[in-house]
Amino acid sequence: MMKRFLWKLFFYFVLFVFVLFMRLNDYPLTLTVGIAVGGSLIGYMILFVYPFVLEKRVERVEDFLLSQKHKPGVYIHYALANRLDDEAKTTMDKLMRKYKYSKALAAYKAAYGLYCKDMAATGEAVPLIRYPDYRTYYETVLLLEDGKSAQAREHLQSIKKRWMRSALLAEMERRAGDIEAAVKHAREAVDASGGAQRYILHKEYERTLPQAIERVS
Repeated sequence: MMKRFLWKLFFYFVLFVFVLFMRLNDYPLTLTVGIAVGGSLIGYMILFVYPFVLEKRVERVEDFLLSQKHKPGVYIHYALANRLDDEAKTTMDKLMRKYKYSKALAAYKAAYGLYCKDMAATGEAVPLIRYPDYRTYYETVLLLEDGKSAQAREHLQSIKKRWMRSALLAEMERRAGDIEAAVKHAREAVDASGGAQRYILHKEYERTLPQAIERVS
């Protein structure tokens, strides 16, 4: 975490010095502002978006998530993935205070309800989820929890995100006792994911399908 902080400090210090140099040497204001904004955007992509969404190395994602404890919307992924009950509840409470609108909270509530095995809470949140793939994902989970595996298998076909489809299929096959097929789909899910989602899948399969992550870390 300290290394990440130092890199962040170094990046923005260099950007500040460069912008200051441009102003002192009478470069056009529009060019200076453009470079400052562009540099800040690049920094944000490298320091936040990449590790949160795209990073494939699980240990790097973990370091990033741990450094974001002050951001409940990010840190909740670490708490849920590691089954830290107290921290998950505390972080969820922070999210409830932060967001005033139900739709902004819906995906968090659905995930937390599933974590707590509170299917009623998940069911209440699902219709409010904004993004179709995520809504269908949780609808499929609820069907699976109700023992409607055939309907669940049909329902997931509309999901576009490969990691979601594969993760659901892995769970279906695991419950059906076909471990070989479950491992195959679990590996597909991990391979197709990145960032926080890859981390969550990795930690889940450490507990339920350790064979699936022997070669993907």
